[in-house]
Amino acid sequence: MVKVRTLMNNRAMNRLRAAPERALIQVVEGAKESILSDIMVSEVVPKQTGELERSATIDASKSKRGKVTITYDTPYARRLYWHPEYSFRKDKNRHAQGEWLKAWAEGAKTRGVTKAFKALLKKLAGGFIR
Repeated sequence: MVKVRTLMNNRAMNRLRAAPERALIQVVEGAKESILSDIMVSEVVPKQTGELERSATIDASKSKRGKVTITYDTPYARRLYWHPEYSFRKDKNRHAQGEWLKAWAEGAKTRGVTKAFKALLKKLAGGFIR
């Protein structure tokens, strides 16, 4: 029979536990405007007058729990977002569609935000994540 005794470094464990939250907060706070402009450049939001695109805001108040929301504050935003069967105009935004944030998140444009998060997570974890 083999006996094993382990000691956990509590400071290291706490640092590792807090790293994802801190990385998310730093990425979102530093990249709010670039995220919104990235969505605009990807041309996925339906556009007639541009009011829907301009109404976008990022709410990072729940980022400590790992949740960041992008909100569109127009009366018709929900209707347009959840009904992809609508025939959207493609003359102003060529990739306009319903559920446009899903298309943006799955596209190549989000790699910059993802890379920044991964780099910060590695840095804040103190070398425990490679």
